[in-house]
Amino acid sequence: MTHDPARFLDKEGAKVLVEVASVRGSAPREQGAFMLVSMDAIAGTIGGGQLEYMAIDHARRMLAGKAADTAISVPLGPEIGQCCGGRVEIGFRLVDAELKAELAARLAREAQQQPSVYVFGAGHVGHAIAAALSLLPLNVTMVESREHELAGLPDNVTAKLAAMPESVVPTIPAGSAVLILTHDHALDFLIAAEALKRSDLAYVGMIGSATKRATFANWLKREAPQADLAGLTLPVGGPLKDKRPAVIAALTAAEIMTALTHHALQHDAIGRHISPKI
Repeated sequence: MTHDPARFLDKEGAKVLVEVASVRGSAPREQGAFMLVSMDAIAGTIGGGQLEYMAIDHARRMLAGKAADTAISVPLGPEIGQCCGGRVEIGFRLVDAELKAELAARLAREAQQQPSVYVFGAGHVGHAIAAALSLLPLNVTMVESREHELAGLPDNVTAKLAAMPESVVPTIPAGSAVLILTHDHALDFLIAAEALKRSDLAYVGMIGSATKRATFANWLKREAPQADLAGLTLPVGGPLKDKRPAVIAALTAAEIMTALTHHALQHDAIGRHISPKI
């Protein structure tokens, strides 16, 4: 079983940092990918398969004082049962106080840079969505007007109680995703109208049907004509007509990750285009 690297770092016991130092050709993970290995557990991954088993074995032999090499070079071919075709250099470092501080700062920085998802509504589907999103490299916030519904969220999901959830929308960071699935259609509409006034969000989705979309379109023309309906995904989760919360959650999580990735790529491309040449 793998663990969260940030929490694993604080656990007692000796650990080895196993990091992809360089990559040539095709490989399971990119340069800089890392995992932490102790004698009885791991956190993170460098891609799995035989490459990872070899790295874990080497790290544990290092912890046992039976290996001194701080780097190994592994060809990803038939000889180790992997067919990526590239070559990977793996580095190994015993985690001391200095390295622990470096890793903690790196993990905190990476967590801060993760995209944000704001989920409005903590009903059955909301909790299923929170569970699905909690496994992904995201900062997830659940917004609810009913305090009791915020109980039982995953530890890494932030609970936000708001008497007027729509008032939260202007505070959401640019590039975030917004998912709307409250217990009240009128509240859904208010939240969506605020979100659609913004042009800097990566995704705005609402649970519902084609009929709900038509109703919302009419309401929007009357109440918030400046909001752009074209920016709304409704229904969420694609065309599969399966209403089980866990299925909706899985499909919607994939939809959100796709939207966030596309938005980030577009933002990077724009940034490169307008950056002055030095």
